[in-house]
Amino acid sequence: MGEMLDEIVQYRHLLFMLTWRDIKIRYKQAVMGFLWAILMPVFIVAAGLIVRVAVAYTSGKPLNFLDCASVAVKALPWAFFIGSIRFSTTSLVSNGNLITKIYFPREVFPISAVLANLFDLSISSTVLIIFLVFSPIHITVYLLWLPLLILLLILFTMAAGMFFSCGNLFFRDVKYIVEVIVTMAIFFTPVFYDASTFGKWGTLLLLNPVAVILESINSVVVLGRPPDPAWLAYAAAWSVLGILSSWTIFHRLEFLFAERI
Repeated sequence: MGEMLDEIVQYRHLLFMLTWRDIKIRYKQAVMGFLWAILMPVFIVAAGLIVRVAVAYTSGKPLNFLDCASVAVKALPWAFFIGSIRFSTTSLVSNGNLITKIYFPREVFPISAVLANLFDLSISSTVLIIFLVFSPIHITVYLLWLPLLILLLILFTMAAGMFFSCGNLFFRDVKYIVEVIVTMAIFFTPVFYDASTFGKWGTLLLLNPVAVILESINSVVVLGRPPDPAWLAYAAAWSVLGILSSWTIFHRLEFLFAERI
């Protein structure tokens, strides 16, 4: 693992160039430019609010501000996750012309796809921060958990991105399977709702590490309380072990990539 990290550090300039290239290509000749980084999460938040309003109407319970804030806080990292998975899955195939020419660590492709979406997250988060500053939500010391939670989300996203990008190189229908998964996953991930809504059944939703991270982010930002330590350890194990295992698999199969392009 240390050798693989050393390679990434050695080729950090290439990683930066690929990340910046992905960002420019995404917004090139787009009328709204970088505003799309804000608009797409807004669509997800709007959809979530519609779901919240419908649930509140059918249950007879009033919709409060914290419910709306929870949707916004969880929608942004969810948009980052699904965007990163979509772009990283096809990153090796779409850069086949570079893979067959010279040697460099091929991990830079899925990683750059994740970092490009992290750029989008930083833009949309700026708007969310301004919104939260002028909201009745109180800042607590538990907000210090947020960098760790974002780091775990990034690690898990990179792990999934490397795994799916490698799989898609060998089996091109993987990208279609991934597209179905990320499309349907929002119904089984507490983005538009809270896992606690389903009582004991909500525990099944938390078996998804991303769900744990989203619920933890909501806890420290909106609810002003610490994340559940047991579930946080569970998500951390998935993130750390996931990046170690997927990176190892990726690295061991890397010598076959040029033949499969």
